[in-house]
Amino acid sequence: MIKIIKTGFLFLAFCAVLTSCKKDDKGLVLGKIHKASKLSTTEFTIDKIVHGTKTKKLAWFINLNEARFLAYSKAIVKAGIDLNKLTPDDVKIDEYAIYINLPVVEIINFSYPSDSFSVDGFITDNAFLNSISIYDQEEFFRAAELDIRSSLKYMGIIETTQNKTRIMIEGMLKALGYKNIFISFKNKSTKPLMPEIPPFN
Repeated sequence: MIKIIKTGFLFLAFCAVLTSCKKDDKGLVLGKIHKASKLSTTEFTIDKIVHGTKTKKLAWFINLNEARFLAYSKAIVKAGIDLNKLTPDDVKIDEYAIYINLPVVEIINFSYPSDSFSVDGFITDNAFLNSISIYDQEEFFRAAELDIRSSLKYMGIIETTQNKTRIMIEGMLKALGYKNIFISFKNKSTKPLMPEIPPFN
């Protein structure tokens, strides 16, 4: 009877030590991942052709002529995963594997620099009594920016950023001694990749 009690006590003590080790391991993993938060970013350069026309009308229904505008531009997008948002509940460790459920991909920075704009002088032309003004050009560029923003979720930005982050996290966990690593990402299908911007006046 005494032998059974001692065995049971040792088993409970072993479980307590094992649980404590897992908690310590989880804290170590969280600390390592949080420190790597700035590394989980990807920068994309998006080439955009800007085009537009301006039609001169007579009596509002007869087209007299048409002025054309064509330019080239670039948008720079930086996407990433905020690994500081990873919580203890997102990390599961057992005797066989480690499971990580990473936060969603977000747009960290979006820029559409005017110094990247280049007007195509061969195609852009003005018509008689109908010219493309600076204001018209600004409207064309604004429309192009809105088009880029609305198309970001279809450009593979999420998948590329997830793959880069997955490779980085897997390398980090392997260095800590983990062999069976399972990484997933939280779902953000109901929200936009980046906040919508208001329409221009």
